[in-house]
Amino acid sequence: MIRSVFGVVAGYIFWTALWLAGNFGIAALYLDEVDTFNEGGNFDAPAPLAIALVLSVICSIAAGMSTRSIARNAGAVKVLALLLLLTGIGVQSSVWNQMPLVYHIVFLALLFPVTVAGGKLKQG
Repeated sequence: MIRSVFGVVAGYIFWTALWLAGNFGIAALYLDEVDTFNEGGNFDAPAPLAIALVLSVICSIAAGMSTRSIARNAGAVKVLALLLLLTGIGVQSSVWNQMPLVYHIVFLALLFPVTVAGGKLKQG
């Protein structure tokens, strides 16, 4: 049980750290778009949004794998995936009007299954 809790917490922290680092990279490449977004404007440039989706997939796979490595059970990975989805819903709802609907839908739709897939990659 302790291993599972630690695995979920570690996976969540790992996902967040990778996401924040990746977003700093995106911000460095797309300064004008990020400045507009930070000032309350729309963020709808296709390239950085596509990069963010790829980044989310990478974060989710890595977090699922790390949680499975630590917890050694698939249940912990599913708990992590659910927590990431709930967090994602909260974050996406806070910027709902600033980004395209398709981005929100794809981002949220990928979180749970890709995290679980990451855990399955590590099971062997």
